[in-house]
Amino acid sequence: MQPHYLTQLFNPRSVAIFGASDRPESVGGTAFHNLLTAGFAGQIYAINPKHKQVQGQECYASLDEVNQAIDLAIVATPSHTAIDILKACGAANVPFVVILSAGFEDEAGKQLQQTLVRTAQKLGIRIMGPNCLGFIRPKIGLNATFSKNQATHGKLALVSQSGALCTSVLDWAESNQIGFSLVASTGDAADLDFGEILDYLATDAQTHSILLYIEGITDARHFLSGLRKAARNKPVILLKSGRMPEGTKAAISHTGALAGSDDIFNAAIERTGVVRAKTISQLFSAAKTLSYDLNIKQKRLVIVTNGGGPGVLATDLAAELGLQMPELSVATLESLNAILPAHWSHNNPIDILGDATPQRYRQAIEICLEDRSIDAILVLLTPQAMTDPTAIAEAVIEMQKHHQHKKPLLTVWMGDKLVGPAREAFNKAQIPTFRTPEAAVEAMHFLSQYHHNQALLQQVPEPNETAKCDLQAAQLIIHHALHEGRNLLNTMETKAVLKAFHIPVTPAIIAHSAAEALVAAENIGFPVVLKVSSDKITHKSDSGGVALNIQNPHELQHSYDSMLKQLAKHYPDDAIHSVSVEPMANLPFARELIVGVSRDPVFGPAIAFGSGGTMVEILKDSASALPPLNEFIARRMITSTKVSKMLGDYRHLPAVKMSQLVDILMNLSKMVSELPEIIELDLNPVLANHEQVLAVDARIRIERASKSTVPYSHMAIHPYPSNLEKHLSSPSGLEICIRPIRAEDAKLETEFVASLSEHTKFLRFMQSVKSLSQEMLVRFTQIDYDQEMAFIAYTEVDDKQIELGVTRYSINPDGKTAEFALVVRDDYQHQGIGSQLLECLIEDARRKGLDKLNGEVLKQNAGMLTLAQQFGFSLAPCAEDSGLMLVEKKL
Repeated sequence: MQPHYLTQLFNPRSVAIFGASDRPESVGGTAFHNLLTAGFAGQIYAINPKHKQVQGQECYASLDEVNQAIDLAIVATPSHTAIDILKACGAANVPFVVILSAGFEDEAGKQLQQTLVRTAQKLGIRIMGPNCLGFIRPKIGLNATFSKNQATHGKLALVSQSGALCTSVLDWAESNQIGFSLVASTGDAADLDFGEILDYLATDAQTHSILLYIEGITDARHFLSGLRKAARNKPVILLKSGRMPEGTKAAISHTGALAGSDDIFNAAIERTGVVRAKTISQLFSAAKTLSYDLNIKQKRLVIVTNGGGPGVLATDLAAELGLQMPELSVATLESLNAILPAHWSHNNPIDILGDATPQRYRQAIEICLEDRSIDAILVLLTPQAMTDPTAIAEAVIEMQKHHQHKKPLLTVWMGDKLVGPAREAFNKAQIPTFRTPEAAVEAMHFLSQYHHNQALLQQVPEPNETAKCDLQAAQLIIHHALHEGRNLLNTMETKAVLKAFHIPVTPAIIAHSAAEALVAAENIGFPVVLKVSSDKITHKSDSGGVALNIQNPHELQHSYDSMLKQLAKHYPDDAIHSVSVEPMANLPFARELIVGVSRDPVFGPAIAFGSGGTMVEILKDSASALPPLNEFIARRMITSTKVSKMLGDYRHLPAVKMSQLVDILMNLSKMVSELPEIIELDLNPVLANHEQVLAVDARIRIERASKSTVPYSHMAIHPYPSNLEKHLSSPSGLEICIRPIRAEDAKLETEFVASLSEHTKFLRFMQSVKSLSQEMLVRFTQIDYDQEMAFIAYTEVDDKQIELGVTRYSINPDGKTAEFALVVRDDYQHQGIGSQLLECLIEDARRKGLDKLNGEVLKQNAGMLTLAQQFGFSLAPCAEDSGLMLVEKKL
């Protein structure tokens, strides 16, 4: 595990600032002042050809004059100078540049920004910004911003697209005594974006929790990948302003009208284990909560108050947000009765009355801390005539110091002047304190929601078992339609594609006349349904293109003629004669549902489920999720809708066959994962009863997929690549399986590392490693298959999997090269396992379009060096470390 490639950016030893100035109102003047006064111990160089000295410091005309290694350059000059400065940084081997400059907003500015990025890529430079506030790293005393605020050291990271929001949070944090591990403003994020910064923060030891403010997303996969990686280790709270672009909603799609872009954004966020705030005040509450490293497994809240009204208000909001207000246990009631006046509330919230003393508060809280049915305590105080707010606060603080418990304790001292000293005391004692009951309850909600969303994050969708589906047939049908210039599949094509993925649909026969329709009906058997079959008609029932429950030939002839007359009124310029003849679905006790797919411009395909029929857009009862799905996610989608309450036993209706409904969602997930050409899909209505689930009507819209070399590039979340699994025999005859690593391999990976000898562990990690830390375990097993890949080899002994070896690569920031590593268990070495693992890794790197694989190998690791040479890697001594060899293979 090499240091993250952004470590040098956020922990530089030397900084150069272009545009340093004596003018305090200028960006360069403020930024240079911040660098000088924040306590940075490294070297700071002012660059400005107009000055010999700036703010009492030597100033250089150019970077050439500095003649020292520079880790970070800050640009605070007009936008038109940025290209030349970037070239100068390239010549001086400066790896990171923060561009504070604005001026990239109009069309000319956007073109300049594109040139800037291309230039940086050629020079091997990473850019933060432009048009950003910069960043602050308080622990090393680095303030590389033009903000008027400084930040104290703490455990909370703030990453924001808005510099203005950063300054607001910094100002608020100062008065609330909240510190930061990192404050970063991404600005236009022309190069470095949220995803990469989150990837860094996921393994940053200084950062315990993360706060995000987002205005827009450019790379959904990197963004979600970074979020997932960070949220597996640390609580993340996100605030997003505005709504994402809705994109084009085709007229054919009920699903497109049903799932708004913000719904899909929420669906994406849920899959990352992140909690979303809706307002600035909620963001502040979350920031305060996260800064205390509070932890909660469930959401059972008890309220201790000296005023009934605030307790009831807090209870109302808690219930609205889904927090539980448990009844007090018999033991707790007895203990409270022993210390409280007779007229206390005798339930939750615990009203200990207006004359509550410091001792009464302390005793009541201590009793609640001992109750195992309580997860967190909210302590409220209103400054009544007989109340001493400061003394009660001191009693709570003293109790907190000596009581051995790990339950969150949140405080609300309501008011202002009378309770100010108490709030200060809580802040100094690192006890969360809020001004209103609502803010504290929302903070509690964030804690509980974080752990709830972790359950979704830990879900690892099963491999796409496309071997059980007729993928090739579906692809041929779609490609044939595209070749004919059509973007809508006809009825027969649609049903064939659905059947290829085991999605149950009613059979259909296309007829071009009343006589053909009669033959089809006789073959199918009455009663039947007639539906118009035309690429020009999207919602059939709205234009008279559906006739139900036709019982005999006479009715069929009449229905066919009436339908054509109706259609002629709506579409006078089109000659429409074709209809599909389908059996009349007779499902007693059936509920009408909709299942569909829409294509979001940022996150790609999204699956929707909800109430179906002709009133879809009016009812708007739906849930969205991003593929790939598994059973847990599919069931959660279903249960989060209102119609789900009608799917169980409901009055005279028996429960629907839920397993079949879940299968449809999972098969649909496989379909859109494997068929990037599908843009929109409606199954409406889907009829579900206690015996079966059946799609009665369906539409599929398609378009040519982009020719990306990146697997599943149309999806925001990369599914598990089951196609890379291999079963083979080693040269010694050992039956082994090689497959991509999964999150659930954590136990297998832990046992594998524990089995390695100290010598082998040293050769792999280049340091003494007893066992994998939780951070390393997460980083090793929970990968996104896009920017990294890991293959494990295992065999089965007595029905137990034993990991034999693992190899992995991680793509470097240039997107063209990757660093790799490989290790094989000691007692299974020299059996060809390392060769087979490395072959799989090289194949996958080639498939991703990478140019090179490189790695660092200890000189004493003769086995690895020999294996590398066998696979055509070149070997060269490392200039920085004489004990290392650099190995590289061109792909």
